[in-house]
Amino acid sequence: MTSHQALADSVQAPLLAGWRNGFAALGPAFFTELRPTPLPSPHWVGASDDVAALLGLPQDWQRRDDALQAFTGNALPPGSRPLASVYSGHQFGVWAGQLGDGRAILLGETADGLELQLKGCGRTPYSRMGDGRAVLRSSIREFLCSEAMHALGIPTTRALCVTGSPAPVVREEIETAAVVTRVAPSFIRFGHFEHFAARGQQAELRRLADYVIDRYYPECRGGANPCAALLRAVSERTAALMARWQAAGFCHGVMNTDNMSILGLTIDYGPFQFLDAFDPGHICNHSDAQGRYAFDRQPGVAWWNLLCLAQAMLPLVGEVETARAALSTYEETFVAELLRRMRAKLGLQQPREGDGALVDALLRLLAAGRVDYPIFWRRLSHAVAAGDFEPVRDLFADRAAFDAWLLSYEELLALDGQAIAADLMLKTNPRFVLRNHLGEQAIRAAKLGDFSELQTLQKLLARPFDEHPGHEAHAGFPPDWASTISISCSS
Repeated sequence: MTSHQALADSVQAPLLAGWRNGFAALGPAFFTELRPTPLPSPHWVGASDDVAALLGLPQDWQRRDDALQAFTGNALPPGSRPLASVYSGHQFGVWAGQLGDGRAILLGETADGLELQLKGCGRTPYSRMGDGRAVLRSSIREFLCSEAMHALGIPTTRALCVTGSPAPVVREEIETAAVVTRVAPSFIRFGHFEHFAARGQQAELRRLADYVIDRYYPECRGGANPCAALLRAVSERTAALMARWQAAGFCHGVMNTDNMSILGLTIDYGPFQFLDAFDPGHICNHSDAQGRYAFDRQPGVAWWNLLCLAQAMLPLVGEVETARAALSTYEETFVAELLRRMRAKLGLQQPREGDGALVDALLRLLAAGRVDYPIFWRRLSHAVAAGDFEPVRDLFADRAAFDAWLLSYEELLALDGQAIAADLMLKTNPRFVLRNHLGEQAIRAAKLGDFSELQTLQKLLARPFDEHPGHEAHAGFPPDWASTISISCSS
């Protein structure tokens, strides 16, 4: 090898080229520029090859020290422009005033229009007495769930990687630090609009709305009232997201207005949970003493949050009646989208008048028996394929009630064809979801330096509808100790 060849081989291509900084162009009222705070002795915890490919990272990126340092916040990728954005919001239904990125820093935007954000990389002006750090436990949960939700077809921010450090972080106990690299087209929230509206900064409010419309909702620009069109589009995306959450049995846990994406994405994974037993009133966040964010309240809370967004946008929209009209399709969109998704879970291809009543009756049965939600749907899928419903009946204490429901269901199956229905159901009802106890097992192992369980979960959750023979335990009933897992806002 010549010296010129050796030199060429030793020069690494940049991790990411062609950075853009669209959000930064909004101006200094929207953010504070600052660098992440370094962490000592960083190491890789987990990474998503899927997101790396989406970003166009080089194949050897996980073997590169510059990547490890960049995604821990210890060094800046060339061309990035780190900043923390300011926003406000309602937390647990109460106006909290100014908030902002208290432990997240936006590195910038790639040439393909994806923003990269480091979560857990130190204090910002918006930390509100916090330490600006994230712990390994919560970082693993967010990393796994972001990618699991994507695989389920639920709109979400993505997660490129998690890095860890032995640096101590104080929560309920002393834990170790970690950083999640999050990826999304935008991290703009309802709270960004609320911030400028509350301060009477109408020029900035207008600039923000114009940016969101031009970048993410260009179809809204052509009408007589683009801001009203934006409000309607956000409302309908949010309604569709809520339908996906409810159908999947997903509880977010902290649906503050500052945790609501203007793009209708699932954002800010904290005390989330996928349902085990079907309990419509389940509260997954142990900080939620009043149950504001219980599972069955999520669609209503989203509507309340949209009213807050509409109030913030009123100076741009104009009349109150115009804003009301923009939100008027929320309930219709939610109901139609939820019913469509529940039909798919049941394998029903053709909409029929009695579908809603069939779904409602089934959900009442599941709630009455506290039937395991993921296992019920997967067993039902296999039962339709095999023509044997006995394994499903075994899940119900009141078998007579289930049998009565089954008669109505089988009549509809006969109309659509069981083979076609089974194929749809097995592609709709996952075998694997990120139950709390599965995440906890991966976290406990990772704290001891063993990331094998995390990697196993990644593999299963990336293809949740496949059978994955040999992993029956990951698809089984939760152990008794799962009910003792406590997840709060600090998680």
